[in-house]
Amino acid sequence: MRVPGLSLGLRQTKLVWPILLLLLVGAVLTALLPSAEDRGPLGVVAAVRRASPPQENRARVDGTEEEQRFTIIIQTYNRTDVLLKLLNHYQALPHLHQIIIVWNNVGEQTPLKLWNSLGPHPVPVVFKEQASNLMRNRLQPFPEIVTDAVLMLDDDTLLSVPDVSFAFSVWKQFSEQIVGFVPRKHVLTSGGVYSYGSFELQDPESAGGDRYSMVLIGAAFFHRRYLKLYQDLPQSVHVLVDETQNCDDIAMNFAVAVHLKKTGSVNKPSGVFVKPVDLRNLEKEASSGYQGMWHRPEHLLQRSYCLNRLTKICGFMPLHFSNLMVSQFGFPTYANHMSRG
Repeated sequence: MRVPGLSLGLRQTKLVWPILLLLLVGAVLTALLPSAEDRGPLGVVAAVRRASPPQENRARVDGTEEEQRFTIIIQTYNRTDVLLKLLNHYQALPHLHQIIIVWNNVGEQTPLKLWNSLGPHPVPVVFKEQASNLMRNRLQPFPEIVTDAVLMLDDDTLLSVPDVSFAFSVWKQFSEQIVGFVPRKHVLTSGGVYSYGSFELQDPESAGGDRYSMVLIGAAFFHRRYLKLYQDLPQSVHVLVDETQNCDDIAMNFAVAVHLKKTGSVNKPSGVFVKPVDLRNLEKEASSGYQGMWHRPEHLLQRSYCLNRLTKICGFMPLHFSNLMVSQFGFPTYANHMSRG
């Protein structure tokens, strides 16, 4: 038997509790809102906008401007058509601050006027005209470089946007080292002479091919401080590079390795190898038909020669081995990276 008064009382009680809960939530939210003075004429939206970091300060909140962006350096000679393709491609890179072109076509006009006439472009391009065609021109500490990270690229190398973005993220974790896509190694022969080669070059004792001791700078990130470090190398190193028109990348690995040792990282290798997913060579697309110096028959012999000369200048062999290969799809320890250089 139902009692009408009791049923009505229970029903009213059930209705009161939700109302009280809503009132309580409303009071809490009201207390959390900014005051009327803070809200201003635009209300809560204005307060939220003021609480958010302004556009010019976002880099300071998330990290300095130098940490969040990078500069590309490309040295070019006699491949203007390919260069323009690369410039168009790399404009799409996120976090890219600017592109510096080291123009080694002495006495020839740069394509800057043509490039600007087809603008606007999202990333500025700076041409640095050189007085002589030297390999080491690209390793100058240009005043236009304001980012910590430098991505150095050969003028026939096309890297995919995901590859560059991933390598940049890796460099942030290994900013004291060269982080790049082309590893190489040195091997001490039984006669006490060093030989230069790639992964397939076997060590006489261990016969191991799954390690490297250098990362070439023709497709690599490194800190801009190493440009100044390179300039401060002994004059005999610069003479060696100019005589051979070769080996500036080996000298850079020596410089970084010595620097790491001096700063307490005794056994740290000069570089970290990032396995590329899409790295292309556009040399054959150049209308000039110009072939890189790595096609010369004496190229590898010169690089072995440089290894031994640099070791003598340095007084010891500073390079250390690594088998770390960072990949977007895992961390294998070996890859037979059969590419040039």
